Amino acid sequence: MKKIKLVPIFVTLLLLFGMSSCAQNNPNQKTTKGIVVLELFTSEGCSSCPPADELLGKIQNENKDGQVYVLSYHVDYWDRQGWKDIFGNPEYTRRQYDYAKWLGKEPVYTPQVIVNGKKDYIGSDEFTIRNAISSALSKPAAAEVALKTTAVNNKLNVHYTVNGISKNSRLLLAVVQKSAKSNVKRGENAHRILSHYQIVKQLQSIALKNNESGTVAITEPKEFTATDFEVIGFVQDTNSGAILGAARAENN
Repeated sequence: MKKIKLVPIFVTLLLLFGMSSCAQNNPNQKTTKGIVVLELFTSEGCSSCPPADELLGKIQNENKDGQVYVLSYHVDYWDRQGWKDIFGNPEYTRRQYDYAKWLGKEPVYTPQVIVNGKKDYIGSDEFTIRNAISSALSKPAAAEVALKTTAVNNKLNVHYTVNGISKNSRLLLAVVQKSAKSNVKRGENAHRILSHYQIVKQLQSIALKNNESGTVAITEPKEFTATDFEVIGFVQDTNSGAILGAARAENN
């Protein structure tokens, strides 16, 4: 009976294992963490929206320094129902209609949450949204984004560096008010004090041709303070709506 020589095989396995371990521990090997951008379309005139606002506020509080970024857009099409949303902006209604085209889902509705520009969910569906967050975080982001802001003479100078973009990419910079309360006197939420979180006060879009860096000046909102506001940037493919990467700005 012919004997099998095990020593060469054993040595080969050791070498392969060692090479694999070295690759995993190589400090020069770059990996991009998963990111989640949650875009909530909401309104003070919608009675179904407060639970979604509270949920997104809770998720934001859990991920203050993490890779989950919450953005709340107050749309204006509920304003004709008896109460004008003090944070409502037609620009955000247009953004929601852009998503309706990208996702092939009409009509628009509130509260709607878009995850990484790819899928939408009812904004108060905590179980489903948390599962979507876990799934998105498990996949590496396609682009890396780094932001630094400096406040000068009522302007925010935002320096950005972006790597790993597609030819249709744009960088969007959102100036976000972290929280606010509103006393609603009419409409579906009449006589309620509503809490809002991560309110987008301004949204600026910048074309990206290649992997690049640059600086853009943004006018500060009237109520701006470094404590109560932040800047979140994300790279979006304008053909599909997919969000490729995101970051929270560091303050200089």
